[in-house]
Order: sequence, then C-alpha cells, then structure tokens
Amino acid sequence: MFRSLNTAATGMAAQETELEGISNNIANANTTGYKKQRVDFQDLLYQTIVAPGTPTGTTTMSPDGLQLGSGVRVVGTSRQFGQGSITTTNNPLDLAIEGNGFFAVQQADGTPAYTRAGNLQTDGQGRITTPEGLPVDPPITIPAGSTSVSISANGIVTATMSAQTTPVEIGRLTTATFINPAGLQATGHNLFVATDASGQANIGEPGQDGHGTLLQGSLEQANVDIVEEMIGMISAQRAYEMNSKVVTSADEMLKAATQLQ
Repeated sequence: MFRSLNTAATGMAAQETELEGISNNIANANTTGYKKQRVDFQDLLYQTIVAPGTPTGTTTMSPDGLQLGSGVRVVGTSRQFGQGSITTTNNPLDLAIEGNGFFAVQQADGTPAYTRAGNLQTDGQGRITTPEGLPVDPPITIPAGSTSVSISANGIVTATMSAQTTPVEIGRLTTATFINPAGLQATGHNLFVATDASGQANIGEPGQDGHGTLLQGSLEQANVDIVEEMIGMISAQRAYEMNSKVVTSADEMLKAATQLQ
C-alpha cells in the first residue's frame, strides 16, 4: 500500500507537468512561428520479485515473472516543428518559411539566435530587425528614400528608390537548418539557440539543399491545434483524478489494516 501511494504520487506529479505543457501551447496559440511542445514520459525502475524464466519446478519456469513498477517520471519536452498554417498579411517585411529552416538574428551580445517568426521590421537606421530590435544575420539595411521592398523566394532583397524604376539588390536573406532541431534550446522571445544536441547551424540559401523557401507578405502561425490540446487537457485531468483516487483507496486500505491490529 505504501508502494501504491508513492506510485500514484509520481503519476499526479507527471500529469501536472503535462498540463503545464498544454497550457503553454494554448497560451501561444496566436504566437507567430510558435512550435508546440510535447511532454515525454518514462516508467521508473521495477522491483523484480520473480524474474521471467525463473524455474518453478523440475521442468517448468515462470513465463512472465513478477515485477512491480514504481511509477512514472517526465524525461523531456520535445518540440514539434511541423509547419504551421500561413496567413497572408500583405506587409512587405512579413516573411513565412515554407519548409525547413530558421531566420538567423544577432543577439545583443553578438551571438546568433534562430527564429521561425518572420514578423520583421526596420529600426531607425533602416536595418531589418525582429520586433525587439535584433538585426537579421547577415545584416540588411533598407536605404532611405526606398519606395518599395521585394523579397524573393530564395531570399534576394531588392529596393526601388524614388525616381527610379529598376529595383536594386540590397542584400540576401539566408536560413539555418539543423540536424536535430528538437535539440534547440528555447530562450523565449520566439528565439532558439543551438546546442550540442541540435548540432551547428547549416546556413544556406532558401530553396537550396533542404532549406525552405520564403513567402513575402505572409506569416506562419503557431502549429497548435486547439482541439487536440483540449483533448489532451481532459486526458491529463482524468489521469490526475484516477491517480488521486488511488491515493485515497490506498489510504483507506491502510487505515483498515491498522485497525485490524
């Protein structure tokens, strides 16, 4: 009975973490480029009372043994990088990546970070930046007096100057891919940084060597399915309730056993 109390407690703790992951997904359902999280579980150690194959007689053996588990634990939160739906905005600096890849930006300390959020803007110097002012890497500056900006599917950025009709190339956007994007570390602000688990960034031209293409005037929405998250929330709630019921039942059995003594 003491074992069941501890086992059920691990189940309750695990379902609390599951609900935290679901709540974060739902909270970010309207966050540009957000990728949903999944909480991964693993069963704990087993006490082997009778090992499978243990002889039970001269010519017989235990077919499946006797093992008692000790519960469950959370082993990770994997990021799901499936493509989110694309919404047309007609804003020339809004970009969506169709396929694999991340935009590279330069953080305040000079180190690179990566994002799927393409809601880009310009700062006071004309540099293309994130909404928080982090410039894209490599940096691109839109000249003063530009009347329009065009970004091709393969990342070529051109600007048309006033009194001119021929666009001028002002830079090229690149994208970064990773061997294991699930290994990227989320730092908030729609940013990820590379880790040993993700591998180093492979910088390349959009549309080449497995890099997705760019779509100007559009944004990638979060890949969160609200209905799926609601179902997961109900499932986590019911699992939590069942584990709490195990605690209550074990407590009642323990109480009955102590009263018999």
